[in-house]
Amino acid sequence: MPWVFKTEPGECSIDDIGAAGRDGVIWEGVRNYQARNFLRDQVAVGDLILIHHSSCAEIGVAGIAQVTAVAFADPSQFQQQSPYFDPKASAEKFAWYAVKVTLVEKFPRVLTLAELRACPGLAELALVKKGNRLSIMPATKQQFDLVLFLIKT
Repeated sequence: MPWVFKTEPGECSIDDIGAAGRDGVIWEGVRNYQARNFLRDQVAVGDLILIHHSSCAEIGVAGIAQVTAVAFADPSQFQQQSPYFDPKASAEKFAWYAVKVTLVEKFPRVLTLAELRACPGLAELALVKKGNRLSIMPATKQQFDLVLFLIKT
């Protein structure tokens, strides 16, 4: 299943994912229950991800990553210095999950949110709907393929 993962480039950019090489990066810090449930229950090894940069100068899809490890305890919830620290979390009982991702392709340019919204075939993509602030969102194969088509044309 394809996904859209939103990130602020200052936290984890497409370049950070690429720099991690085959080891990939831990996608941590998700603190919304619906997004957490997607990570825990539906994201699978091999799933492709559109990496969407937000809260930055160039808002849009910057490339593709792939899930390489799923549904393990988000390490940031145990780190007191982390902004994602959860004082109630323990190794035996925790609420937050992470996955590991690696770079598949960095796009030659950011496919902007405006371009995505202008494409009628993406009208149902959760990312372009007003009020959707989830950091993890499902996409259909058709939506994923249409984004790839747009970046290549």
